[in-house]
Order: sequence, then structure tokens, then C-alpha cells
Amino acid sequence: MPPQKKFSREEIIQAAFEIARVEGLDHITIRKVASRLGSSIAPIYVNFASVEELVQAVIGKVSELSKEILMDMDTGNPFHDIGAASLRFAKEYSVLFRDLVMKQNDHMKGHDQDMAPFLIEQMKGDADLAGFEDEELRLILLKMKIFQLGLSVMIANGLLPDSFSEEEAIALLDNAAADVIAGARLRQQGSL
Repeated sequence: MPPQKKFSREEIIQAAFEIARVEGLDHITIRKVASRLGSSIAPIYVNFASVEELVQAVIGKVSELSKEILMDMDTGNPFHDIGAASLRFAKEYSVLFRDLVMKQNDHMKGHDQDMAPFLIEQMKGDADLAGFEDEELRLILLKMKIFQLGLSVMIANGLLPDSFSEEEAIALLDNAAADVIAGARLRQQGSL
């Protein structure tokens, strides 16, 4: 019998990610991953003790992918980029978006707490947000996340007219952000 081909941990995670991207996280099985790699299940179990451990590694890959999408935006307006990256993820990875955001699961426990410091630091580099304390930035981020999440759900589920472009979605997000920031400035000045 010829020796079994060895697969790196990254190759196994990528195969599982591709399954999740198309079919959803619940469809990741050790057998499906092995089949995708053209392998027996043994190499997968060498790297992962369980399917749940493999799913968590896929979640880690999704988190890194989210950061990459954000960094690729790089318009010079970090707050805009955060929202635009979220919309792009919902559109390009709609199955994963629905799994992670719209289904009850434990996969994203702690994700917001892990991402918040990174996003707050990004926001601090935005001239439109200059002068806000961290707590104010967290509240602005939360308000925009609520709006962006609703818009992302509509995008991921095809609930917007076919003629509604990504540019229009981003413009809508930018307008909502301008309103949220203007409101925060008024509160900061004691006008609200």
C-alpha cells in the first residue's frame, strides 16, 4: 500500500473552508474534507482532534479573511472601510455570513470583543472621528453595526432589487454613518 499523502494544517483548513463557503459550516465533516483532498480521514485526524476543532480553525480563517477584506479597502477613510468590507463579505460569502450572523451558534462567541479593539484603532485613524473618546467610538461602532447588519442581511439574502449596486449600498451606509457621527458630535457639544 503506498504511503498516505500528508497535508498541511493550512491545506486541510482551506478544504474545510471551501465546503463551508458553498454549503455552510454545518456541512463540514471529516469525510467531506478528506474526500475534497482525495485522502483518507487519517491525515485530518493527525492535525485535528475533532470536527469542532476544525470548524474553529475555519472560523479563525474567516476572521483573518474579514481583516484582509478590510485592509484591501484602504480608501483612507477607515470607518467607511469597516462598513464597506462588511457589505462585501456579506455579498461574496453569503452562505458563511448567514451561518455566522443569522443562525444561533457558538462560533462567534467573543468575536465582537476580539474585533472591537482592532476596529476602534482603525476608527481612530479616521479624520471624521477625531476628538471622540474610545467609549464614544464604541457607541458609534455599535450603532453603525446595527444598521450595517440589517443592510448586510438584505444583501446576503438577495432582498434588495437587482438594480441596487454595491456602490449604492456603500453610499447608503456612508449617509447613515454621517448621520450617526453628526448626532454624536451634537451630543458631545451638549446640543442633544
